[in-house]
Amino acid sequence: MSAPAKPSGEPIAGKHQLVEYLESGCKPKDAWRIGTEHEKFGFSLDDFKPLPYGGERGIKAMLDGLVGLGWEPVFEGGNVIALHDSCGAAISLEPGGQLELSGGLLETIHQTAAEVTHHLAQVKHVAQGLGIGFMGVGFQPKWSKDDTPWMPKGRYAIMRRYMPEVGTKGLDMMLRTCTVQVNLDFASEADMVKKLRVSLALQPVATALFAASPFVDGKPSGFISARGDVWTDTDRHRTGGLAFAFDDGMGFERYVDWMLDVPMYFVYRDGKYIDAAGQSFRDFMAGRLPAFPGELPTMGDWADHLTTAFPDVRLKKFLEMRGADAGPWRRLCALPALWTGLLYDDAALDQAWELVKGWGPEEREALRAAVPAQGLAATIGGRSVREVALDVLALASAGLKARARLNDSGRDESIYLDPIEAVARNGKTAAEDMLEAYATRWRGCIDPIFKEYAY
Repeated sequence: MSAPAKPSGEPIAGKHQLVEYLESGCKPKDAWRIGTEHEKFGFSLDDFKPLPYGGERGIKAMLDGLVGLGWEPVFEGGNVIALHDSCGAAISLEPGGQLELSGGLLETIHQTAAEVTHHLAQVKHVAQGLGIGFMGVGFQPKWSKDDTPWMPKGRYAIMRRYMPEVGTKGLDMMLRTCTVQVNLDFASEADMVKKLRVSLALQPVATALFAASPFVDGKPSGFISARGDVWTDTDRHRTGGLAFAFDDGMGFERYVDWMLDVPMYFVYRDGKYIDAAGQSFRDFMAGRLPAFPGELPTMGDWADHLTTAFPDVRLKKFLEMRGADAGPWRRLCALPALWTGLLYDDAALDQAWELVKGWGPEEREALRAAVPAQGLAATIGGRSVREVALDVLALASAGLKARARLNDSGRDESIYLDPIEAVARNGKTAAEDMLEAYATRWRGCIDPIFKEYAY
């Protein structure tokens, strides 16, 4: 959602180009990579309030500090709104100032761990000098939407206006959620479909394992993943479990057809965002877009449009796993380890499909709706999510062991599953640890979370 808009490019002459764009993501197995993204909440150390964009202790000052460590700034309307480095990584801003690292394309989770460690060390170094901190949880635990400053990005102004028209929780999603996700490759259309189906079916299991957002407005919300609950009523036209992905005939073209029916947000031209919220990309291709009459889209417009859909797993030239709450360092590494182990090993992927292929669309949707409140206790197919999670983690661990990517100590990537394996074994999520602390050590006060879950 936060990436800068794409420059316009090749004109679109027909739907075949849109299909070919997705198909161009197919790669041989030796070219598969791991791209991890994670967001974090910034706050002032003295009062725990969210950070404004400007000022001595604002997001701009944070970005300027990171520029001093070698990052290159990206500007919009004279404001620095993102950073990038020479290795393909980027730092960007979510609407409420959440700071996101979009990591480089790496070969192993060991490299991911090193990248996360380096990034968080840089963030902490700059933040300490500014009197601010950053924390890893899935939902802003204390401050309301009205308390949260908006970042000066053109697409966010459009979404801010439009979101209340299509759901009750879209602004919460924009301002008050943080996630960790991983982007993974596919070899062919058939490989993409199999990976998409497995990861869509199991995304609620990841939501349960990574649940770390039980608080809203300073008190328990009744959910263990308030972030997960937000996605149940953000915008039904662009979110969800993509039931059509399990139908016969699923492939790149079927996803394109869905995306053509996802309402647009904007058109980006000459450094400006043109509000096209709710309008049709099909009309755009016919030269009948009300916001931009007589003009035709380019492949840059299509690349932008793909970023405006938010299903549980998103297809671009790769697959994005989008179901997990943000968390501390070890969980940031556990998320890519989970999905890499499941999807990058043929045996693990085959067995994962056997695990989920009997689940019907109503069962999958019911699970997706139940997990934000019930977590590991939710059920599907007569089994608890905890039981399913134990099976899934065994498959992921076997997949990572089979990859045999060793660190300097001779240990394979399965070591990064340890935090969520502990969750599945004892049946207690990070959210439940937080709730227990709130009721005991924290004495009903939310403020200690800003210290105990800070990076």
